[in-house]
Amino acid sequence: MYGSGTWFFPSKTTASLFIMLFFNQSIFYPAVFFLTGIPGLETPHWHTWISIPFCCLYVIAISGNGMILFVIITESSLHEPMYYFLSMLSFMDLGLCLSTLVTVLGIFWFNAREISFDACIGQMFFIHGFTFMESSVLLAMAFDRFIAICNPLRYATILTNSRIIKVGFAIVLRGTTALVPLLVLLKRLSFCGSHVLHHSYCFHPDVMKLSCTDTWVNSTFGLAIVISTAGLDSVLILLSYVLIIHSVLCIASPEEQKKAFGTCVSHISAVAIFYIPMISLSLVHRFGRHAPPLVHTLIANVYLLIPPVMNPIIYSVKTKQIRKAVLKVFLSKLI
Repeated sequence: MYGSGTWFFPSKTTASLFIMLFFNQSIFYPAVFFLTGIPGLETPHWHTWISIPFCCLYVIAISGNGMILFVIITESSLHEPMYYFLSMLSFMDLGLCLSTLVTVLGIFWFNAREISFDACIGQMFFIHGFTFMESSVLLAMAFDRFIAICNPLRYATILTNSRIIKVGFAIVLRGTTALVPLLVLLKRLSFCGSHVLHHSYCFHPDVMKLSCTDTWVNSTFGLAIVISTAGLDSVLILLSYVLIIHSVLCIASPEEQKKAFGTCVSHISAVAIFYIPMISLSLVHRFGRHAPPLVHTLIANVYLLIPPVMNPIIYSVKTKQIRKAVLKVFLSKLI
């Protein structure tokens, strides 16, 4: 009541602002998000059958990358820069698989769709972190092939063990420092509408779309991070292969040309199966708003599972030293 004797009744706008301030914590920090399995196939019957191929893919990815790591660590003949970088790639693939295994299989086996906001942030940290780091490892592997082919006499002096360790630390530092601000910005958003995600794991663009506040800063910063990490890495990888091709074509002997290109086949395959699904998923999220939900789900699962599954197979088939080491381990176990 004011001095004039009139009563003040708050307007609807003022009341809504008061309610928003009062329930500020529940808006900014939702209790849970709800993950989605395969759209249209949510029944327990379908989940039982769908879980079988997913389990097989996870088993292949974890056992394959674990085997690559094991043989590189135990076999002294593989203690070379090329295989150190391959062990880093296998470690990133293992981390990527383990980051999503619990939520993906939890949906299919127990219909456990709920995930807390903090757990969702944590899962995003590992998924995107390992993705950025894998991109950096692929760039390091391209540099390794460039030195081995274009400047083989200085290969051992350039890629020393101490430098490879420094490269490993730089990869981890780059991935985490790029990701932490992105997730901090996500914490400032309000989630006052739907809390249903479109994937079986927490993916940054998917979570960001659920916000009822302006996400321009988050979207711009996220795009800048992708361009400065995976985007820059892909350009540098392409540049390295342009220089490699130029150097190889200057070799007179066709046999030597074939041998030089043969050492790059595995890495080129790994680059392709990593970047093609990643670019496809980014394009679908940004421009495919009217695409069927099943398209989003399929591309998202290909993006996360196919590189970890295929990389050990490619390197085991195409790299003679890895193949011999794996066979040696299996034969010794059988004996």
